[in-house]
Amino acid sequence: MNSYSLCKHPARVKCVFIVLIPVFILQAQSLRPQAVYFTNGIKTMDVTAHEATVWTRLCAVAHPNPVVHLRQASKNERNMVKAIQHPIGFDERMPVERMDGGVPGAVGEVRFTLSGDGKTHRTNWQAATAEQDYTAFQHFGGLISGTAYRLLVEGRAWPRGRITQAEVSFKTMPDSTEASNIHLTTSTCQYFWSFDDSVRGFHTYMSMAALQPDLFVQTGDYVYYDKPGPMATTAEKARHKWHAMDGWLSLRAFYARTPVWMLKDDHDLIANDAHPGSEPFGEITVPLGLRIWKENVPLRATPYRTLRLGRDLQLWFLEGREFRSPNDMPDGAAKSIWGKVQKAWLEETMSISTATFKVVFSPTPIVGPDRATKMDNHANAAFRHEGDWARRMLAAQGALVVNGDRHWQYVSRDSATGLWEFGSGPVSDFHAQGWPPNDQRPEHRFLRVAGGFLGLRLLHPSNIPVLVLTHYDVHGKVAHEEVIRPEDLRRR
Repeated sequence: MNSYSLCKHPARVKCVFIVLIPVFILQAQSLRPQAVYFTNGIKTMDVTAHEATVWTRLCAVAHPNPVVHLRQASKNERNMVKAIQHPIGFDERMPVERMDGGVPGAVGEVRFTLSGDGKTHRTNWQAATAEQDYTAFQHFGGLISGTAYRLLVEGRAWPRGRITQAEVSFKTMPDSTEASNIHLTTSTCQYFWSFDDSVRGFHTYMSMAALQPDLFVQTGDYVYYDKPGPMATTAEKARHKWHAMDGWLSLRAFYARTPVWMLKDDHDLIANDAHPGSEPFGEITVPLGLRIWKENVPLRATPYRTLRLGRDLQLWFLEGREFRSPNDMPDGAAKSIWGKVQKAWLEETMSISTATFKVVFSPTPIVGPDRATKMDNHANAAFRHEGDWARRMLAAQGALVVNGDRHWQYVSRDSATGLWEFGSGPVSDFHAQGWPPNDQRPEHRFLRVAGGFLGLRLLHPSNIPVLVLTHYDVHGKVAHEEVIRPEDLRRR
């Protein structure tokens, strides 16, 4: 029917519209996703005695793209140990929705319902939009310390669409007056292509889950923007790195029962050795890198923060990229990794803390030793002025350090101050490299160039607090253990 015949026969026009309007509505509805999924999991973040933040992402598919590329070993530094794996024949120009591990997002709405303290806390539906990479989060306050909570997360593609549900659980931290036993695990440095299992991901996460820790601390390099498969030179590819990592089944299962505190390091922001003045990595600038980080780690305040865990343990989580000076700046009082404000906050909060054990989580080493060629941390000559101050101050506070970034496991003690440092090592054996396995220095109490994780247990045998720090391999086998008593942290 052409326009002329429509004008000549108005009755027929009415008839046509009666038929076409329902067809149009049905076609529009068919274009909407009929279901959404929580394929990137649900994380409970920054859980304290009385607060928690919940994060998720609406996805258009129930499963990530399968791993289809084979891997080859790249030559690592000095060929010292097993090499990092890279995908063979990976087309960096392919659409991200086709890439291994790809998880396209879905526009929709999310609602959170929290229960466990005799009350039900239910939020309104909130939008998950493309502008925020389809992520959604919710902060809960007024929680009861030491209480197990159940969290129901619901998603739908449109207001009257089918609702998808997922459930996770967590327990709030103990009150600061309680002599509570605590168990946490920590790890660092995970590259998608260093996986152990092409379906589940990393053995380390499965091994940590078996230990049922109270919380988990991820000390940075959660993703690697500047490693192939793809190189994250655009926002779309950078976001894909997060989707692929969080799509691993081992991570999803672990976070469904374990709260996480996350730190960032250079590879989570732009590229190696990043600082506020870094040149863009492709299209990724420092502000854009920060925006993508906050989509995935929705902090409520400063990136540095502290957590009290009962009477005898307090943790500090440090920020090492947003305030740092360039590596090649001349060393001196003005050169800093932490910045003046964070340093003042750290010294003040530690000085007023009454905790028996004070543990500092740093994305980079403070004690080391590290390679002489490195210039990005307090263990190196490039930041010696601030490093000397940090070691003296932390030792005087009776603190110990747990660090990320280094791709080997170790325990060391500074010869000048007695400050302890524990390097968790990388999340997989494939990612272990950077230090000669036989180069054990006098400050080393333990050295292992392999993957795994670190566990910290606060115990109270005979009502006396002790801290047990255990290095595990990726399968959860104990590799080394230190038992720390309060007197062991006194300055030499």
